[in-house]
Amino acid sequence: MAGKRVLVVDDDPDIRELLFTALEDEGFEVVPAENGREALAIIKTFRPDVIVLDLMMPVMDGWQFANELRARDEDIPIVLLSAARDLRTHAKNLAAAEIIEKPFDLSELLPKIAKVASAA
Repeated sequence: MAGKRVLVVDDDPDIRELLFTALEDEGFEVVPAENGREALAIIKTFRPDVIVLDLMMPVMDGWQFANELRARDEDIPIVLLSAARDLRTHAKNLAAAEIIEKPFDLSELLPKIAKVASAA
């Protein structure tokens, strides 16, 4: 996945670090953000091919972030990574490309991100 860019948006520093390392090992260029507001600022200078997005975060949650992203006419595919209930419904409402439920298995997560990124 050399050259593909991923923005990881999650308030859990352990998850951000794990995904950063795992995705870099797969050849992705990765930038982490700890909430939606920070992610929106990053997108101004870093154009990701895919966004891995937690829903339940402080400051600006994943729902607010996704709605703001769409309001800006940004068409960046989103992979939801969340422990939120009714994740499939949220994914449909947010037009997410993929979903991964927390707790997650990296062996399931990485191919889903790669699939979405390669289609971008």
